[in-house]
Amino acid sequence: MLFHVNPSSGVPIYAQIEIQVKNAIAAGAVKQGHALPSVRKLAAELRINPTTTARAYQNLERDGVITTIPGGGTYVAENVPRFLKSEKLRRLQPYAKQIAVEGAQLLLTDEDILKIVQEELAKLTERVGDNR
Repeated sequence: MLFHVNPSSGVPIYAQIEIQVKNAIAAGAVKQGHALPSVRKLAAELRINPTTTARAYQNLERDGVITTIPGGGTYVAENVPRFLKSEKLRRLQPYAKQIAVEGAQLLLTDEDILKIVQEELAKLTERVGDNR
């Protein structure tokens, strides 16, 4: 599973992790019962404080999205409700706006902005395909 954080986005890092886990589940990229990285492993991969990762995991567990088995790992909970397409699009909208604003401020054309997003989607598809 691929996570990334942007410390300069204005969104707290723990919230970015929560959103990404929820979105991955909603999109079907992560299935029920799937193991998530440990708090320490994810913190090391993202180069963040383990306390930040622990906070995200605690919030996700409180929301019923994940379950933690002491000494046994962290897993996607059973029966996590999937989002309707309208909810998925609503959640993605702020990120699309951020990309559009950044691109406009950098005086990029619509085609350049779309090309960058398409390239990142292609890379993500390759990485996810490699991890199956």
